[in-house]
Amino acid sequence: MNRICVFCGSSMGFDPAYAEQARALGKLLADRGIGLVYGGASVGTMGAVADGALAAGGEVIGVIPEHLSSVEISHAGLTELHVVADMHQRKAKMAALSDGFLALPGGAGTLEELFEVWTWSQLGLHTKPIGLVDVGGFYAPLWGFVEHMVSEGFLRADHRDVIMMDADPAVLLDKFADYTPPAAPKWIS
Repeated sequence: MNRICVFCGSSMGFDPAYAEQARALGKLLADRGIGLVYGGASVGTMGAVADGALAAGGEVIGVIPEHLSSVEISHAGLTELHVVADMHQRKAKMAALSDGFLALPGGAGTLEELFEVWTWSQLGLHTKPIGLVDVGGFYAPLWGFVEHMVSEGFLRADHRDVIMMDADPAVLLDKFADYTPPAAPKWIS
């Protein structure tokens, strides 16, 4: 893996562990020689993950839409910063630059980015691994709902299994190395 896209928040959240894990993830990626691709901001856990990677000498590529470059405050110290026209271009650019995806705790935007790459995987548009960094059980309620989608027949188990979850991002990166995507896209039974 050359680069991992990290979806995370423009806020820090209430628990200091969120920012600590974001910085640690940035450092982990840099220590493993994996570049970071993320939303390009200097605020929230976005800024923390970038700062962690930069402090450890890692490559950090930010992608931010023009309308958010002043609101989310573009990070000034990145290896590369791509300013794009809109959110659609942001997500497409981040996906194109990345070999896999990790989601730290975040809000609606983080979930929206996560669900889009997950959907793209279901449709066979990419075969890249996806992981949830489950800081303090943050993603446990979401995972319960994912299991409910499977039990109700709206999600196949092999498409659930596209998403890996662990509190330790090092474990997720190790799993990424052995990842095998589902054999068939969504519409094939």
